[in-house]
Amino acid sequence: MIVTIDRTTSSERAPSPSARLSLTPASRVPGRLDGAWWPRSRDLTRELPPLAAALDSLWGRITWVTVNPAHWPVIPRKVPVAGHTVRVGWFTDEQDPHKLILLSYTVGRWDLLVIPPETGAASAARLLAAAATVGGLRTAGELMADEVATGDDIDARGREEADSVDARGREEADSVDARSREETWENDGGAAPPSPLARHVGRAGRPSSSGRGR
Repeated sequence: MIVTIDRTTSSERAPSPSARLSLTPASRVPGRLDGAWWPRSRDLTRELPPLAAALDSLWGRITWVTVNPAHWPVIPRKVPVAGHTVRVGWFTDEQDPHKLILLSYTVGRWDLLVIPPETGAASAARLLAAAATVGGLRTAGELMADEVATGDDIDARGREEADSVDARGREEADSVDARSREETWENDGGAAPPSPLARHVGRAGRPSSSGRGR
């Protein structure tokens, strides 16, 4: 099995609701995350446009997004967003399955915790707050593990659905060669995206942190 790549870039889909976000306040204190995103589904083609539109005015035009395919059954190559196109890449071993990386070639990089769509409101509120803590030292995976272990409104069905998606994603992702991914991106008309491990200066006041583990 391989990761499903969606080659469509249709702009005729129904408009998506606004993105549900929490962002870390600008600070010189480095942290592991820049906030959290709570999508309404696992459809990147539908979920990325409102996210990028919300962040463009704050962080500069978003040009690349990378995900771990464990939680995304279909990964589009490109997503049209309000007058420009966001390219989508993916990494398996290098990127936390619960994290979304956003890149702007002119401004920097930002890392967001991705809260599963089936998460209950109370758990999502706790995660949104925790991920936006200035100087937070918890990774996306650690925050999710803590919440799953202690949260009282992530019901059993939601956990089973999340576990099923995780298992399918790991099985599919492990069978894909990294070199073929980069060749596909380059043949699609652009250079391969920056490595998700190379973190650059992001919002004003955020120092570089390229050496931190993720």
